[in-house]
Amino acid sequence: MRIVLAVVLAGALAGALAGVAGRSLQRRLIYLPDSSTPPSAATVLPGAEDVVLTTADGLELDAWFVPGRAPDGPGAGFTVLLAPGNGGNRLGRVDTAADLAAAGFSTLLLDYRGYGGNPGSPSEDGLAADARAALEHLRSRDDVDPTRVLYFGESLGCAVVTALAVDEPPAGMLLRSPFTDLAAVARHHYPFVPTALLKDEFPVAELVGRIDVPITVVYGTADSIVPPAQSTAVADATRQLHERVELAGLEHNDPPMFGAPVVDALIRLRAGL
Repeated sequence: MRIVLAVVLAGALAGALAGVAGRSLQRRLIYLPDSSTPPSAATVLPGAEDVVLTTADGLELDAWFVPGRAPDGPGAGFTVLLAPGNGGNRLGRVDTAADLAAAGFSTLLLDYRGYGGNPGSPSEDGLAADARAALEHLRSRDDVDPTRVLYFGESLGCAVVTALAVDEPPAGMLLRSPFTDLAAVARHHYPFVPTALLKDEFPVAELVGRIDVPITVVYGTADSIVPPAQSTAVADATRQLHERVELAGLEHNDPPMFGAPVVDALIRLRAGL
């Protein structure tokens, strides 16, 4: 009996220690920032502008504003708030911003805290504050119509703009490769991490049902990072599903996922408003 009890206690202690370790390391598994500082916006995107976003908790975040370049394009008069995924920084979204500008959309390329030379460490609450600061910046600009702002989230960014849209609904929203919630995608990648101990939740599927704006959901059918079934579940949960776009055979980070198929879906969303 003593031996059995000792084994049980040892197992419980090991589980507790694993939980603490998982809790302390989880954000390193979730957020994969490129913390290097990108060059000035105008050196990589014609006419682009370096801007500073001030968050409610006092951080100053560098971002890029990219004006539309086609006054008669299908996106003319609309501005996109682009919330990126969990890796890289805004320099990796140059091609997407260029394609959006060519279609007439202006774009704010957001870099979260801890990304792209910005101060701070990423967290669910922190990213929410960063997105709100980005929206406030857009509202302060004379060249942005606040009634014509579209949210565009990539992967983790889907969770960021969905949370923002609950209180600050946009004209429309595009979610590229959304997951249902962080615990679900964590179980897919890190089955050894106790999801009950997750600090961040990002409940995308729950929140989209509370947002009464047209939403387009785009995902690759071969996505091994966010299982396509999760993106499908998000689409099913939306109150106003404008379009479900399945990109056959595409992985999460294949080049088309940052290019024409997604931009074309945003054009169709804008045309339906």
